Amino acid sequence: MESLKLDESDFLPFDENQAKLGQLLFYDPILSGNRNISCGTCHHHDLHTTDGLSLSLGQGGIGIGDDRVVPENNQTIRKRMPRNSQALFNLGAKEIHQLFNDGRVSTDDYYGNGFNTPAEEFLPDGLNSLLAVQSLFPLIGEVEMMGNLEENEISPAVNQRIDYGWPLLIERIRGFPDYEPLFIKAFEDVNSFKDIDISHVANALGAFMGSEWRSFDSPFDDYLKGNKNALTPEELEGMRIFFGKGNCSSCHSGKLFTDQGFYALAIPPFGPGRTRKFDLHVRDVGRLAESDRLEDSYRFRTPSLRNVSLTAPYGHNGAYATLEGIIKHHLNPLESLENWDSSQLILPEFEKVEGVDFIIHSDSLEMARYKQYVDIEPINLEENEIQALSSFLNTLTGSESIEGNLGRPEEIPSGLRVD
Repeated sequence: MESLKLDESDFLPFDENQAKLGQLLFYDPILSGNRNISCGTCHHHDLHTTDGLSLSLGQGGIGIGDDRVVPENNQTIRKRMPRNSQALFNLGAKEIHQLFNDGRVSTDDYYGNGFNTPAEEFLPDGLNSLLAVQSLFPLIGEVEMMGNLEENEISPAVNQRIDYGWPLLIERIRGFPDYEPLFIKAFEDVNSFKDIDISHVANALGAFMGSEWRSFDSPFDDYLKGNKNALTPEELEGMRIFFGKGNCSSCHSGKLFTDQGFYALAIPPFGPGRTRKFDLHVRDVGRLAESDRLEDSYRFRTPSLRNVSLTAPYGHNGAYATLEGIIKHHLNPLESLENWDSSQLILPEFEKVEGVDFIIHSDSLEMARYKQYVDIEPINLEENEIQALSSFLNTLTGSESIEGNLGRPEEIPSGLRVD
């Protein structure tokens, strides 16, 4: 158990002034193509770094969480987000080496810049962390923050080459003088607005995310420090199942409860999926889309379980509403897939796409392929054991740390509305 202790020494250092600037940028819609969504919309403080939806509504939506809606006169939202909004707890840990469900951003010098990303050799210079790198890509995601080709100046630029949109976002920021002294204070190489580029924005966002949600003040952490009364008998039984009979720790290992590996679990598919350009039908092939290795089909990254009780729904697409539901799926994936109840999904009403939300289930060939890739063997647990396991997972929930450090800003230099 000693090896599971998490503390400040396990995290990368981040500059406080960069984090304060990043807090404002994180909640500023100026970084979105149509100026109508921010990072904080889908990773909100009030919703514990997620949005509480199975599949999010990106740019064009109104509201946060289960209050988010498609406007009546909607002309910009064309589909749901393909995957569940991931939690941001502890992403500044030194051991994190890849991000996103499919690992499409990782530390790797394949392109000579220290990172392997969709930008390949066009990734900007000067990025100081993996978190900074990953922050760039939601900004240019069509359904996330960028918007459609004909709607703004960012999208056509990105369509021409992936890195052409970021400088246009910098020009926008330069239009708000209140940002200038904040950049100067945060970065030694910035003396005026003319010195900033997208790497400064990304480094600020990375500093904010990496320092805002460090969470290791849970009852389980208290137990690791020697307080044997921190866990109840049922929670202790759940811990024994987690590290023993349940085989959970074979993948959810280490201080963050993730081996950062990729596994196919036959999570019930639905929604638009994250398709590749040449895919002719709705599906999400997971890690395969990044690695081009057939054995990576339908595999998704192991999520951290710290604060897992706060970040429902579960699965790469939010297919399960409760911890008990996702636990039972792990016990027998194929049986759970066959008996899945889609009524548990938390999806904003969106009449335009509801006819295709579950169309993949009528594709017999794709579903047959999907069922061929399952990386875990069935395990039998009794109902009381499942309840004990769920109780243990609840002990991984932090106390004060779950609220964040700086919090949500009341206003931002652009003057746009803060979600």
